[in-house]
Amino acid sequence: MKEFEKNIRKVEPYVPGEQPQQKVIKLNTNENPYPPAPGVKRMLKEMEADRMRLYPDPTAGELVKTLADYYMVDEDQVFVGVGSDDVLSMCFLTFFNSEKPVLFPDITYSFYKVWAGLYRIPYELCRLDGDFRIVKEDYRRDNGGIIFPNPNAPTGLYMELKDVEDIIDHNRDVIVIVDEAYIDFAGKSALELIPKYDNLIVVQTFSKARSMAGMRIGYAISNSRLIRYLNDAKYSFNSYTMNQAALMCGPEAVRDKAYFEEGIRKIIRTREWAKKELQRLGFSCLDSKANFIFAAHPKHDAKEIFEALKSEGIYVRYWGSERIEQYMRITVGTKEEMTVLLEFLEKYLTAAEESAKS
Repeated sequence: MKEFEKNIRKVEPYVPGEQPQQKVIKLNTNENPYPPAPGVKRMLKEMEADRMRLYPDPTAGELVKTLADYYMVDEDQVFVGVGSDDVLSMCFLTFFNSEKPVLFPDITYSFYKVWAGLYRIPYELCRLDGDFRIVKEDYRRDNGGIIFPNPNAPTGLYMELKDVEDIIDHNRDVIVIVDEAYIDFAGKSALELIPKYDNLIVVQTFSKARSMAGMRIGYAISNSRLIRYLNDAKYSFNSYTMNQAALMCGPEAVRDKAYFEEGIRKIIRTREWAKKELQRLGFSCLDSKANFIFAAHPKHDAKEIFEALKSEGIYVRYWGSERIEQYMRITVGTKEEMTVLLEFLEKYLTAAEESAKS
């Protein structure tokens, strides 16, 4: 090792899902299969190229105001960033500075470990139970902060709001972050708890239900004091985090509530239908409340199915990690995309069973 390498910060990075450039059925990164609201397309057409020579508004004023109006909170309760990953990373940097460990589930969004490693934050994993559910009682021990997704990822399981509140209520002396990337497909949001708990931060994203993964917009809602701390950290890091296009298109995605809600209904309908079809084929599916399905087949190896699907141009997500090595995560695509997936799986399983008999 070179002498200078001793002082280099080394981190095991997050591994994103594959982004194939050729035309495939892409069900591996939980993108929305439908386009953004019509107002977003209109704004992109009307956008003047000359605006790109100017720095964007560092306060993201219009976007912040639109979100504040939508959620009926004050503008100083909203923080925006370049996708929820940027927002969450800023939360780790700002709020998790105790020598005590931050707590999060052992099977969850794998970026949490990366940020903890990057910022040298101690952490402990709370093991999900045998049904892959968060055990709220495990979060009642001494800690330096808590973060968990609801619904959780990659399981898709939703925790009822009363149980979310139980975790917050037992940890009033630390910051609790509820990562709600998939909440629009699930149930009640923890946003309604913000007036009651001054240690709560709720993080959401435009990448899933609002069909804007490529635009990179995320946001946090909390009380004004915690949001001020986030902004102080942001302005010490990079004042101009949001680009002009995102600042102009973001509000349009929020304003069209009818389009947003209809898109969610379509995905939920397809999700529930696809779960039943996968079960008909012998798969075991967790009761996902997200825009994806977590599935395993008791008789067939998940990696082999994953590779077979990929060879047919159908991409799903497979980790092979401890406890979930036989599970695949399947994004809910259009009804047509899911039909192609299911038809291939039926042929594959039939052929595999016939081969086993011979």
